[in-house]
Amino acid sequence: MSHTPHCDVIVIGGGIAGLWTLNRLVNAGYNACLFDSGALGSGQSVASQGMIHGGIKYALGGTLTGSSEAIASMPAHWKACIAGTGDVDLRGVPVLAEAFYLWSSESLTSRLSSFFASKLSRGRVDSIPAGQRPPPFDDPGFTGNVYQLVDLVLDVPGLIKRLADNCSGRIFSIDWQQARLQKSGNKIESLIVSPELTITTDHVILTAGAGNADILKSLGLEQPQMQLRPLHQVMVKHDYPQPLYAHCTGASASPRLTVSSHRAADGRWVWYLGGDLATDGIGKSAGELIAKAKSELKTLLPWVDFGRCEWATLHIDRAEPKQAQLIKPEHAYAAAAPDCNNLLVGWPTKLTLAPNLADRLLALLPPPATGTADQPNAALAGLAVPGIAAPPWDTAFAP
Repeated sequence: MSHTPHCDVIVIGGGIAGLWTLNRLVNAGYNACLFDSGALGSGQSVASQGMIHGGIKYALGGTLTGSSEAIASMPAHWKACIAGTGDVDLRGVPVLAEAFYLWSSESLTSRLSSFFASKLSRGRVDSIPAGQRPPPFDDPGFTGNVYQLVDLVLDVPGLIKRLADNCSGRIFSIDWQQARLQKSGNKIESLIVSPELTITTDHVILTAGAGNADILKSLGLEQPQMQLRPLHQVMVKHDYPQPLYAHCTGASASPRLTVSSHRAADGRWVWYLGGDLATDGIGKSAGELIAKAKSELKTLLPWVDFGRCEWATLHIDRAEPKQAQLIKPEHAYAAAAPDCNNLLVGWPTKLTLAPNLADRLLALLPPPATGTADQPNAALAGLAVPGIAAPPWDTAFAP
């Protein structure tokens, strides 16, 4: 027996961007569902360091930039959601850190010091005096500067789970070997899931990150175009008992080193290392990059005893709308695909901007027919439901 249920909106891509958008759609009254070909959060989302930041890390040249201003309001937005008063309910999502820190191993440049002391950065960065600093900066061996940012850090697998739980019964696995989007003229009419199931739809939203390009190609569409900006991150599992969530300033306008901390499945801490180390590590082998990471930690935190260490690296491709000279986009991107009237394409460009992406996508849709989302169609109940991707700090050190 064949079934042809209808969904107002079909979302393709189960990372944080797609899941947040699905939450917003359902809350707004759309009968929406989401499909993903892998585990939820696979790839870019689950490999995130979980930072919800307000842009100060983009202002390390001593001036506010377009990127720093585009996300200035994001920490407050996410905190409202965690408190249960925002546009998406994130109550219960584990918060790894209520603040992110910024440190310098030597005196800051006068320009950066003046910027941090100015009205422009007020409420976004505060100097932390000696005696009140978190470990490892409370050690006599540390003689630099420490600042506290308004940023927070979330447990990404926990965030993915909460977003998925909010929309239980609306998230499904899909096998693109047998499934396809059916396009007729300038419109997508349906998603053919299997010979027995075809879902008609009014709108389709692509939030599949790097997968957006392949889906657009399968539809014969050349726009919008995508770019990939690669990173090569380092993970170190160690015995130091304290977590760290901090950026280290360097000579450039971006962090020399960014550290976030995550509990591995065996209970040990893993420091996840990004910043310039990850950007400059693209051309390095895993061995070369690990050697560089060891040197950086020894130079920047020489008094810290990490004990027994295990090392691993991870390649990540950040999927974004194509920009001139591969520059980093400042805003979330959402647009209708040319030559396809009911297809929207989105990239958040960074975790922090997932709410902004959803705002932009919903602004491109007509209002829902009734304003109250229908219950998921019973014809979809038999479809498989994807699990949640394991984070890299669990998979990278597996025996």
